[in-house]
Amino acid sequence: MRWDRMRASSNVEDRRGLGGVGRGGAKLGLGGIAVVVVVGLLMGKNPIELLSLVMQMPAGQGTQQAATGASDNDQNVQFVSKVLGDTEDTWGALFKDAGSSYRAPKLVLFRGGVDSACGQASSAVGPFYCPGDSQVYLDLGFFDELDKRFGAGGDFAAAYVVAHEVGHHVQNLIGVSSKVHAQRPQLSDAEGNALSVKQELQADCFAGVWGHYASQRGILEQGDLEEALTAAHAIGDDTLQRNSGRQIVPDSFTHGTSEQRIQWFRRGFEAGQIKACNTFS
Repeated sequence: MRWDRMRASSNVEDRRGLGGVGRGGAKLGLGGIAVVVVVGLLMGKNPIELLSLVMQMPAGQGTQQAATGASDNDQNVQFVSKVLGDTEDTWGALFKDAGSSYRAPKLVLFRGGVDSACGQASSAVGPFYCPGDSQVYLDLGFFDELDKRFGAGGDFAAAYVVAHEVGHHVQNLIGVSSKVHAQRPQLSDAEGNALSVKQELQADCFAGVWGHYASQRGILEQGDLEEALTAAHAIGDDTLQRNSGRQIVPDSFTHGTSEQRIQWFRRGFEAGQIKACNTFS
């Protein structure tokens, strides 16, 4: 990526020096378990999947990785700021064309754990968007995990992660998030998961919409699109379950299969339009 051509955002808050929650690693008490469950529900994610991920981590891994990982440096802070700034330019223009105004989210950098309007969350949850305070939360150590654990390195893969969470912010602004939140209590677990998949795939598509305009601005280089598609494949529900040695259970999917995530990111990337991202139809 030619991210030197991108505008840096001023909507980045660095909380890495404030410490974090969850420093006991996988040793969760009842309070810690409750936090993960609440965060999962508020973010439309499966709490059982989040708990499983947290419990599989060695004690202190999230904090140590963020503190010592190669991604936790000033260059990556600048990179994230510029990706966020470019999403602001893209969505600002699209909302203006639609006769509306875009309210940019704040991106909060944290280490180990963080407090949000959705409750406390540890790095094990991964990057997330909280509709309660319209903020994206990111532990930069996740980029190392994306590369080393999932085999999906590269700057555009990392940018895809940020753009996906910003996609959830767009959903919040256009009313999708509130509709999904209102429907979930009326659904069975399997139906709720299916609804979550549609929401996540739309965020993937919105990330692709941003990528479309980034490409038009000459920001992307050869191989960048493949990096994003590799990342989308690596974090598909079926791939994650298969790689962890578990049985593939479609009813438990919350983000979509690898094929679906690739399909919807590519659809947004090729179309460059919000209307191309109706995953709910």
